[in-house]
Amino acid sequence: MSARAETELPFYFGPDQALFGLFHAAGTPARKAVLLCPPLGQDQIRCHRLYRQLAQALVAEGVAVLRFDYYGTGDSAGDSAEVDWARCLTDTTTAAAELRARSGIDQVFAFGARLGASIALASAAQARFAGVVAWDPVLDGRAYVEQLDALQLALRVDRARFMQPRKEADVAAQWLGFAVSDSLRQQIAGMHFKRPAVPTLLLESLPPDRPRAWNGFVIDAATIRSLQPPTPWDDPRRLEVAILSHPLIQAVTQHVREVA
Repeated sequence: MSARAETELPFYFGPDQALFGLFHAAGTPARKAVLLCPPLGQDQIRCHRLYRQLAQALVAEGVAVLRFDYYGTGDSAGDSAEVDWARCLTDTTTAAAELRARSGIDQVFAFGARLGASIALASAAQARFAGVVAWDPVLDGRAYVEQLDALQLALRVDRARFMQPRKEADVAAQWLGFAVSDSLRQQIAGMHFKRPAVPTLLLESLPPDRPRAWNGFVIDAATIRSLQPPTPWDDPRRLEVAILSHPLIQAVTQHVREVA
């Protein structure tokens, strides 16, 4: 039997078997379980390899892991124009229940990057997470929508990628190659977070010139940890470059190892 067959089990689950997941079983009876909540759009593609590396590092610590795709993303049913914020939260709760059933562990922690972190935080109570590790979470939805709109414009007229600017009509209702509905734009723009509902470690790696929205979100400054080097989430020159961070993997595995 191959190593992948032993440690990475692909399957479909949820209502109508519409959600795709990859269960990473620990080599020994699992002591803890972590749900990896992906970001959306281009960030999901850029983080794919890192999420797999993180899953493997957690498995080496005796932790059961589930990676999954929300409805309309990745290998799940639906397309990107159908992505809905409330459905992402429901899918996360469904995935947490699936992880509990497969691992036999009731105490599930969640990790997410960018909008994946926001989804983990927003679904924490419903999914009964024991804690969340949030990497550069999107806490100001309106500012995030404006940033994606600016990136979309820069990409449309980028002569380094295209011989001539693309017509606005050809890329309308898109964010960096992914169709986005007006309802999702409005849902994200209206997103607002108060203090986290569960114990949360916030890992921040934004460039120095990027505004932070952490003040008022965390109760204790000790729940924030800075990672270096900065992550180029919004650099137009690196939108196709994979996001990789060994400091991030080390920080998450150490945190999961230490939490009760």
